[in-house]
Amino acid sequence: MILQTISSIKQLSFLVMVISVLALPACGQNGQSKKVSVTQVAPPTDVHTAIMKEDIVAIKQHIAAKSNLNEKEKFGGSTPLISATLFGKTEIAILLIDAGAKLNIQNNDGSTALMTAAFFCRTELVKILLAKNADKTIKNKFGNTALETVSTSFQDAKPIYDMLGSSLAPLGLKLDYEYLKKNRPVIAAMLK
Repeated sequence: MILQTISSIKQLSFLVMVISVLALPACGQNGQSKKVSVTQVAPPTDVHTAIMKEDIVAIKQHIAAKSNLNEKEKFGGSTPLISATLFGKTEIAILLIDAGAKLNIQNNDGSTALMTAAFFCRTELVKILLAKNADKTIKNKFGNTALETVSTSFQDAKPIYDMLGSSLAPLGLKLDYEYLKKNRPVIAAMLK
């Protein structure tokens, strides 16, 4: 009887050991280092402020933290991508595009990143947005496509530039009227 009990204990011990060895890999305890997923935390600076400050590090942190790259700002409903194109922050716009920011979201007046880049003659950004298949047929609330925003004469568009320039200058918008006048036809050709 004692021998039978000892044998049963050995069998039970062996069974526990086998179960333990089989269970360890399932628990991530197989002797290999377990990969730990580290969740990135968004920086304290919101994405729109980071754009205005040209804080590339904060933008990259937002991207790593999977922040909402399409969050509209409260004033005009612009997405981070629209804000980056408006203020000519090309490097930031490229980071946002590469991170999957949606290209065709419209702000409060119906403008998209492509319309904004076109109107402000951000040539490089227009090229990039077109290469990424931004929709050039979308119309803003005034019934204009990106092409139509640059198809009128500079003189007809100048009051709009004046109004936007004066209201957005405190945020850092600088307009070069000669550059705009010269490049509106160039942008129009790109959009045809």
